[in-house]
Amino acid sequence: MGTDMGTGTGEVPALWREFTRTPFTHPQIPYVGRAGQRAGAAHFPRRPVVADVRAYGATADGSADSAPAINRAVAAAGRAGGGTVLVPPGTYRLDGLIRVGHSNVVLRGAGSDRTKLYATRNLTELIGLYGSRYGGDKSSWSWAGGLLWLCPADRFTTLTTAIRARAWPFEGWTGNKRDEWETLTRVEPAVRGSWSVRVADASRLSPGRLVLLRLADDTGHTLLEHMAGGGPGPEAYYWDDKTKLTSYVPYEWPVRIARVQGEKVTLERPLPLDVRPEWDPRLTTHVRALTGSGVEGLTLEAVETPQAPHLLDQGFNGVTFQCAYDCWADDIVVRHMDNGFGLVAASACTLRNTRVAGRGSHHPYFCREGSHDNLVEDFTIEGRTTPAPAGTQLHGINVEGLSSYNVWSRGDMRMGTFDSHRGMPFANVRTDITVTNNGRHGGDASAGPLFGARFTHWNIRVTNARAGLMKIDGLAPYSATVGINEVSEFGQIDVPDFTGDLHSRLELYGTTDVVRPRNLYEAQRELTR
Repeated sequence: MGTDMGTGTGEVPALWREFTRTPFTHPQIPYVGRAGQRAGAAHFPRRPVVADVRAYGATADGSADSAPAINRAVAAAGRAGGGTVLVPPGTYRLDGLIRVGHSNVVLRGAGSDRTKLYATRNLTELIGLYGSRYGGDKSSWSWAGGLLWLCPADRFTTLTTAIRARAWPFEGWTGNKRDEWETLTRVEPAVRGSWSVRVADASRLSPGRLVLLRLADDTGHTLLEHMAGGGPGPEAYYWDDKTKLTSYVPYEWPVRIARVQGEKVTLERPLPLDVRPEWDPRLTTHVRALTGSGVEGLTLEAVETPQAPHLLDQGFNGVTFQCAYDCWADDIVVRHMDNGFGLVAASACTLRNTRVAGRGSHHPYFCREGSHDNLVEDFTIEGRTTPAPAGTQLHGINVEGLSSYNVWSRGDMRMGTFDSHRGMPFANVRTDITVTNNGRHGGDASAGPLFGARFTHWNIRVTNARAGLMKIDGLAPYSATVGINEVSEFGQIDVPDFTGDLHSRLELYGTTDVVRPRNLYEAQRELTR
């Protein structure tokens, strides 16, 4: 893919020239050139076919519940060590959810226009009520779980057991109580953008191993200040009452080890943050991950029901990846869902050629609970087919909960917004997207800032000229808005969380599609090959 930087067809901003000189440590633009499954590989693995769901009892005419048969086929592929499970053309009724819980298993339909999974029940019916661990009467199905749920089998069991017991869990890499980990080694100080670290003891580390880099905050909240870019604004911010935000630390970043040379450990991606002694930096274990699995070539459609009031979703949710790494979705449509595609404590995953359609969704895409280094490209959010019921909410491409280094690229958003949902996500990129900006962001006040440092919006075409969450130079610290048409404030209007100079940049404002490179993610990939 070309970056098209010829001066005859566009304009190259100063920010791009700066970035090319310091791609891993630029103060406003994050390095995301290795986001996605296998660092953004152009092609997904082709695993041998090991099962056809019809051989396990699935029926392609919608006449009977095929969920048990599909789950049997998927489980058999898992026991065999992986492989592709075929779902031939037709409509398969689902009265239950589909679980992909073993690594290297691919569920493959015949194409999103030929294979349909038709879901008749929601997650409240199938698993039970799911309250919020922060209290109140909210339904956590408003932001969690999927009717096609890619999650390690053991982790799925612990999650659903806790939900049924009404012991509302943490959802991430270290278990329901964030206590399922052990230290592999402590890490010596290093700076953001470094590809290698020195460790105290490398005896339990090896190339290819997936580990967590774990950074804890100190009493002065200097880690949170660092995520916000540092300086007087973050230092003056009052962090102690942001209890939801502080529950997200320690920051946990999954990464594979590329090489071990004595006490020097090289990672497959550069460090997302500085590593400082006051944050007790460690490489640790984690719950067993789902790796190398995917879902391809199908439509997941729910029986059409009215959209629920805000935060009371019953769980007609689409495809969700949880505790997943190097997994993917390709050529997937979800229709008539409360929530479309989810990334929950998921990292290094790619969603490609995905579409949200039908009666309207709360979160068409959600990215939360410390999800990092994911790539969502060639995505579409269609306009809703029925009017929004009173009391409902529309977000868009959501990111929250200290999620970082995620990319949304080449999007067609016919509704929704760039929903930075508090919980101080940082270092995320939205690029080469056309958007009718008619959604609203969410987020509890106890979740803290809308933005941390190094958010970048690059080549954004806003069809209705609404500025909110698009032009972010007045909201996001150490961030960049580059190549956006003229917009103005109306509707939901925010004020910055941090005082003083935000050190944010605005270039090529009032232009449409003239910035070169057109796509920041693709240009970063070419720059650093």
